[in-house]
Amino acid sequence: MKKMNYVLTGMLLFIGSNLFAQQEINFTMYRYHMNMINPAYAAIDDETMAVISYRDQWSGVAEAPKSQAVSFSTPLGRNLGIGVSVVNDKTFIEKQTFLGIDVSYKLQIGAEQNIYFGIKAGGNSFNVNASGLNTYNIQADPALGDISSFTPNVGAGAVLKGNGYFVSFSVPRILSMESAKTDAGYASVITDRPQFYLSGGYDFILNETFVLKPTMLMRYVSKSPVSIDLTTLLQINNIFEIGASYRTDKALAAIADFTINKRLTFGYAYEVSTRPELASARATNEFVLKFTFN
Repeated sequence: MKKMNYVLTGMLLFIGSNLFAQQEINFTMYRYHMNMINPAYAAIDDETMAVISYRDQWSGVAEAPKSQAVSFSTPLGRNLGIGVSVVNDKTFIEKQTFLGIDVSYKLQIGAEQNIYFGIKAGGNSFNVNASGLNTYNIQADPALGDISSFTPNVGAGAVLKGNGYFVSFSVPRILSMESAKTDAGYASVITDRPQFYLSGGYDFILNETFVLKPTMLMRYVSKSPVSIDLTTLLQINNIFEIGASYRTDKALAAIADFTINKRLTFGYAYEVSTRPELASARATNEFVLKFTFN
């Protein structure tokens, strides 16, 4: 019975990942990796920084998604910035890695207003290891063959940033991607369509100690529901932030981060799903570490 439960769990994860393959990985603490979804954020505010994230989704489900992200950006000459990001995700027998290189350009339009434009070039590596499946057939099923593919892609984005506010729009992967295709009866997965991101936020300075930071991130992809993250953080003495996030596809999260020193920041998010069918999935844990060089 235990083996049967494991097989069924794996089948559900694999089918679910195919049904929702159009949606890119959702990080609750996305604001630390903004150049992952918008290349215009590369070296924004002339900062050089490196960020590492780890996301363990649905800790109560075997072989549930586990995601890692690494990003780096630095100024490059006058008004130019460059960045790189790597996102890795593994779900059951499926694994994919996206590598992107970003270039940004800053255009000053006012005393405290800038527009940043960015382009992204990269590619996605997709692999399905069908040997990880348990079957009860004596002979191998040809529909369960391994799948491996690499698809190049490009993206673009823009950010309007002023005194205490920002508005961002981007399409990090403009080209539709086929993670795999049907060939001689082998398993296939659906095409990933371009995903559009719109985000914005404003910092309300309450006093010398407290700053309230509400932000919004909207994701849209054709033939899929719109997903919106609504997040509010309270910053205390430029050292500590605490807050909460709500995702419209039924997820709640508590968020906290701590600035250890002027260069190093550590963050943690505890997320739970409010979907009844995921009641036994337990929580999602996410960690982030940011290092600023200047």
